[in-house]
Amino acid sequence: MSKSLRDLAIDASTRSYSPYSKAKVGCALSTADGTVFQGCNVENSSFGGTVCAERVAIWKAVSEGHKDIKKIYVYTIDGWPPCGMCLQVMAEFGGPDLEVTFGNKNEVTKKLKELLTHAFTPDHLI
Repeated sequence: MSKSLRDLAIDASTRSYSPYSKAKVGCALSTADGTVFQGCNVENSSFGGTVCAERVAIWKAVSEGHKDIKKIYVYTIDGWPPCGMCLQVMAEFGGPDLEVTFGNKNEVTKKLKELLTHAFTPDHLI
């Protein structure tokens, strides 16, 4: 039996490099063809160099040729939602109907269009 996106996100959080915030964030996503990618947050002493788990997972997917994300799960022990920058990146590769789940004990599942109501998308550049 394959692991759920939640289980994979929790697993990814164990590899977090977060010596400054101590916040271990994990993410798992599935693409249109069912391929799964994981990511964890990676902090840097130059805080601007820090990357969220969601973007790590998305960039891994894109770097492997997968640009159509269908579901994403973000795990933190405190159940934090994705930040605005991560939501914007999700808009680029997931679209408005991307299913976004975040949480821990109390999961929340929303469509991306509910979390980022006015996304800036490639359509704005046409």
